[in-house]
Amino acid sequence: MQQTVPPELAAALRTGPFHLALRTAIAARGLALHRVQQHLARRGVRVGVTSLSYWQQGRRRPERPESLRAVRLLEDVLDLPTHSLTRLLGPRRTPEPPAVGPATRPYRDLIGPAEAVDGLLATIAGPPGTALHTVTHIERISVGADRRQLRRSSQHVLRAHRDGVDRYLAIYQGDPGCDITRVALRTEENCRPGRIRRDPQAGLLVAELLLDRRLRTGDTHLLGYGFEDAPGPAPSDEYVRGFNAGAGQYVLQVTFHPDALPVRCHRFTSRSPGARPSATEELTLDGHHGVHLVAAALPPCLLGIRWDWE
Repeated sequence: MQQTVPPELAAALRTGPFHLALRTAIAARGLALHRVQQHLARRGVRVGVTSLSYWQQGRRRPERPESLRAVRLLEDVLDLPTHSLTRLLGPRRTPEPPAVGPATRPYRDLIGPAEAVDGLLATIAGPPGTALHTVTHIERISVGADRRQLRRSSQHVLRAHRDGVDRYLAIYQGDPGCDITRVALRTEENCRPGRIRRDPQAGLLVAELLLDRRLRTGDTHLLGYGFEDAPGPAPSDEYVRGFNAGAGQYVLQVTFHPDALPVRCHRFTSRSPGARPSATEELTLDGHHGVHLVAAALPPCLLGIRWDWE
């Protein structure tokens, strides 16, 4: 008789991918891989521990008839519903190069000046551009009574596309004239500060956020972090977020002080700094003096909100 399926395992079996569901099922049942191998051998199927390891890491996919039979038997060994693993495999695929994660653009295409971005990134050996992908990012911006940005806060869910990822790079660009030396990083949830590099002339900061665990392929991780702004002399009139690898879902909220409300706001997207916006939409202030946007399945791009004071 099948045991009750834990919620995390049920979610993995429902949405996949196969390797994540298999790894979660093995962990939920508390079986070492050599024990899984022994259970399969008793049922007449021989699979190496290395193959099982590769299957649960997503490095290989069961394709041969004997391997597919092993997957069907794994549902019994791991006490899973019938077809719960086999359906995640789908139809047999033709050989193709291994996936390297979503398409990316270099940060220099999205943040200027490009030379300053390259210079800061060169001082921190961060994760490869395809190692992490945004699943969900909720970002909140506060604008004060002096019409200048006060703080930025992020709740950021990331998914690893490679094993061993243990850090994330956050890039901050202040408004013109900001004192980048006074900008403070806040690490609030599931991370701690690592190396921080600044370029005062360009108003740029790159912060290394050290994760509290090492991720494997398919793992997700929730970060809570933010920045305390040191604004420049001029009023703020926009906030822009660059996505070098796209995003699953992004939510941006800008909240204004009740004594300093803009006369109009609109969202926009563009391909590069200074480029003509490719899409705009007017936004209306809500009862809490804020506006927001929601975007999904984003390609690499720039997305933001602009506002007018007069």
